[in-house]
Amino acid sequence: MTIDFANLQYQYQLYKTEIDQAIHAVLDKSNYIMGEEITQLEESLQNFTGAKHAITCASGTDALLLAMMALDIQPGDEIITTPFTFIATSETIAFLKATPVFVDIDEKTYNIDPSKIEEKITAKTKVILPVSLYGQPADMDAIQAIADRHGLKVIIDGAQSFGSTYKGKTDSNLGDISITSFFPAKPLGCFGDGGAVFTNDTVLAEKMKSLRVHGQSKRYHHQYIGMGGRMDTIQAAVLNVKLKYYEQDLKLRQEVAAKYTIALEDTDMVLPFVANEVTSSWAQYSIRVKNRDTIQEKLKEQGIPTAVHYPMPLHLQECFVYLGYKKDDFPISEMVSSEIMSLPMNPYVTDEEIAFIASHL
Repeated sequence: MTIDFANLQYQYQLYKTEIDQAIHAVLDKSNYIMGEEITQLEESLQNFTGAKHAITCASGTDALLLAMMALDIQPGDEIITTPFTFIATSETIAFLKATPVFVDIDEKTYNIDPSKIEEKITAKTKVILPVSLYGQPADMDAIQAIADRHGLKVIIDGAQSFGSTYKGKTDSNLGDISITSFFPAKPLGCFGDGGAVFTNDTVLAEKMKSLRVHGQSKRYHHQYIGMGGRMDTIQAAVLNVKLKYYEQDLKLRQEVAAKYTIALEDTDMVLPFVANEVTSSWAQYSIRVKNRDTIQEKLKEQGIPTAVHYPMPLHLQECFVYLGYKKDDFPISEMVSSEIMSLPMNPYVTDEEIAFIASHL
């Protein structure tokens, strides 16, 4: 048996006729930049998430930049976040010459530990930036309460969690600004790079709309220093089709995750934990094992692909040496990064594949 980790080709074949028609409609109009499909997608994203404003952009990384630029993050400002995440979370902070300030993670959810945030707040702190890792929102009530006490803004890195919920709200409808990514392997992915920012603040929304088109207020009149951060119309056309089926895909992801958990519950592996009043979009199904390299190699021999998200916390990355962190500064992040391993996860993993993977594990 050979198993596909993300099954992107299978999904394309499911929706091929509609997706091809949507792409060719853009080609026929040749309206490749800011075409009508962009507006259609943004309206659909607003309806799906409940957020007042959804603004598409070129990638999840650009979405993070737009959020920080909208909040006027300046050199020397501090943003509190997690070291256990994809580099874009802190890369964008550093890109703006602000300073990432790391807080260790909760051992069960792998999200930032709110109980450790307050001690890191200084006069330079401007934002708390939690990540909804693997598809599960962080403890947003606790984080928002800290932000409110200290007059801080909250940006949610929901690059992996579009469609997840926290106490009945999508994580795109929490914080001051929430972002997501539509990278192809994400739960809702396009056919290239894509992203979006969400906010209920109309002033911030208008600013981000301007920032993504080089800070323009009208053509060739520039109110801000901005960026070329637009989503391509063809990517919006693809997402307009896939979003129609996304509720169904999320349900299937939930079912796959539940079947994995049942199949693996009698092992000594650490299985994913989802907190109360939270739903995950299951971007990954990640387990923890002690002898990861050996297990990965054995599974590979059986045609079972795995991935490691993420093998090295950000505070130990070469590019962040200047921050002055060292090994053992964030012991939970370091432990999890040495044990974490993601199994094939998509809406179409079959019962037979799950049984095959579980038996070899």
